[in-house]
Amino acid sequence: MRLVLWCMYMLMSKKSETWSLLDDSGAEEGTRGKLEKEEDEPKVCKVCGDKATGYHFNAMTCEGCKGFFRRAMKGPCKFRCPFQNNCVITKSNRRQCQSCRLQKCLSTGMLKELIMSDEAVEKRRMLIQRKRMAEEPSVLSQEQAAIIQELLDAHKKTFDTTFSGFIKFRDKADNPVECHPSHCYTACIPGHYEEAEPGNSKGKARFTNLPHIADLSTYMIQQIIKYAKVLRFFRSLNIENQISLLKGATFEIVQMRFNMLFNEETGIWECGSLKYCLSDALRAGFQAHLLDSLLKLHFTLRQLHLHDEEYVLMQAISLFSADRTGVTQHSVIDKHQEMLALTLKTYIDVNRNDPNKHLVFPKIMACLTEMRSMNEEYTKQVLQIQDMQPDLSPLVLEIFSKQS
Repeated sequence: MRLVLWCMYMLMSKKSETWSLLDDSGAEEGTRGKLEKEEDEPKVCKVCGDKATGYHFNAMTCEGCKGFFRRAMKGPCKFRCPFQNNCVITKSNRRQCQSCRLQKCLSTGMLKELIMSDEAVEKRRMLIQRKRMAEEPSVLSQEQAAIIQELLDAHKKTFDTTFSGFIKFRDKADNPVECHPSHCYTACIPGHYEEAEPGNSKGKARFTNLPHIADLSTYMIQQIIKYAKVLRFFRSLNIENQISLLKGATFEIVQMRFNMLFNEETGIWECGSLKYCLSDALRAGFQAHLLDSLLKLHFTLRQLHLHDEEYVLMQAISLFSADRTGVTQHSVIDKHQEMLALTLKTYIDVNRNDPNKHLVFPKIMACLTEMRSMNEEYTKQVLQIQDMQPDLSPLVLEIFSKQS
């Protein structure tokens, strides 16, 4: 993924550099400054007598002779004196005889070995630019602040944290045990589904909590679709790409929203008056190997104590992933995702003061990658559950159906 490579570059660019900063004539900047300050040192070019700017290639010279020496040493031309190879080089005539000027450069002690290659000069230039960027305080641009505000507004309009709008649903099955991560599996796995009742599919297990979880999933998906449609960039894409992005990111965005309601002390998702734990998903037919990884993810993500701004940027980064199946507008979506990732990193730099804030961005990206890896397994289990007990809504099946 391009985003992963971009993040690696951003993290590497923040590491401390150990190189000495050399000027393009091979002298250390600190040394040159020190020598320039020596009062007894003549400040005239030893080649032409013009005003010298410092030591270049091991000799006190002006900028003109510095540039001439570099070009002469790098160029293929052979100079020849039209006179007797003993021209006096001055500021006014230094361009008349290149051969004698070059000989004067060499006789004053200028060394070809100190000339940096073009690649080294460019590397040094980039190093200085990165160092300056690292030293400058991070500031959110007006565009980045506007993006964050748009995402916050869209999130608040489409995420009912109290679940007051979740009213038309099939009842949640009674939980035979108290929800707690320490005994959720051992207590719930043996009896997480009942015998099939008369009239049900023959011999198939009946997941007692599936109807309620199906209604909850439908409600969450409806809110995420509304959320995406509020975003200007999403609306600017064609309908085929909108559908592909939603199908690819819905599971991940649902997990991020549920994480905002996750109690890391109890391992319970507190959705208004409704409470959910891992056993509820087990009794809806989902398998323990997926739910175990999912629970660990929720603990990891919740322990980062993310701000709402960081959550909404995470959602947007997940939504605008150009490598989803069926996406065709790769370039424009990639560019938008990179802008969102940079905005998230800048927000963390500006708004967090803890000493480990530099670890937050890579940990967020790791969580996004982990959710991405779970997405395929979740889709597989949804389709298996529907095959055993067709209680899922058409919207859930549409989102998690495999694209051709």
